Amino acid sequence: MRIGLIAPPWTPIPPTLYGGIELVVDQLARGLQEAGHEVLLYATGDSTCPVPRAWVLPTAEGSRIGMAVPEIRHVIHAYQAVRECDVVHDHTMMGPFHAAGFPDLPVVTTIHGPFNDELTDLYSALAGRVPIVAISHAQHRAAPEVPIARVIHHGVDASMFPVGDGAGDKDGPYVVFLGRMAEDKGAHRAIAIARAAGMRVLLAAKMREPLEVQYFTEQVEPLLGPDAAYLGEVSHQRKLELLAGAAALLFPIRWNEPFGMVMIEAMACGTPVLAFPEGAAPEVVDDGRTGFLCADDAEMVQALGRLSELRRSDCRAAVEGYFSTQRMVAEHIELFESLL
Repeated sequence: MRIGLIAPPWTPIPPTLYGGIELVVDQLARGLQEAGHEVLLYATGDSTCPVPRAWVLPTAEGSRIGMAVPEIRHVIHAYQAVRECDVVHDHTMMGPFHAAGFPDLPVVTTIHGPFNDELTDLYSALAGRVPIVAISHAQHRAAPEVPIARVIHHGVDASMFPVGDGAGDKDGPYVVFLGRMAEDKGAHRAIAIARAAGMRVLLAAKMREPLEVQYFTEQVEPLLGPDAAYLGEVSHQRKLELLAGAAALLFPIRWNEPFGMVMIEAMACGTPVLAFPEGAAPEVVDDGRTGFLCADDAEMVQALGRLSELRRSDCRAAVEGYFSTQRMVAEHIELFESLL
């Protein structure tokens, strides 16, 4: 098949910093090409994914993320570039609506965000015209009235992730928090939990939006100290080092997380995940094998004392098995072929 992949215009493919969607698109592009398909990735000009690429925007528009004009321009040129493909997998917000102008072009879209009121309205309007892929059952349960073509969990290529021993760094063992600097992600909870367990915590998080800065200033920064350090928004390579060296990833979310890529990234490094059973966490974490699903902060503190019950090899095996790029790609190919 000739498969067109349209990435959002906000971050290069693969991402150099924070970017879960972009990491998924990168893994799909590589995996589809390795599976023998002809791939055209429409992204931004600073992308480095090793597949044929096209673009109109020379660099990612991170400073204008969410603005209509750059995305509309990106989408208009994208559909001209992919119009000869057999199928198009669109990861933008506006692209699937623009696809109405190409009635003979099969288009699939993946919803990467939560089904809040706004997105439920938007994707309901697409129903019957553009097949929608959900990334977890938890995500779809929030809007069961929206028809879904298939639920396809994310996957990563484990060979791109170093296996660590969890021994820590030059300053000793630590646990890690990775994500956005947002209250529902729970950086402040991660600090309190690690501190109560007598463990050092390193935090790396995207902090660009005003609300992210406000949350950090009011709820996270006052908690920092010798046992809790904020490292900023780290590079992909530094993220891998942090995950591989960590005794565990703390994922104390209190919202309907659609998936949570960092969980399988941690497991790929052999690092177990401690999470609350919210969103897709129960679909990702095998409780008692690849981590612990904890009811509350106190239970997560106790779980930090039980890490010796887990084997890092089991975490890695989960990604080499079900949460692999190969499985994710195979399920997308099945969907694409069913449309054709």
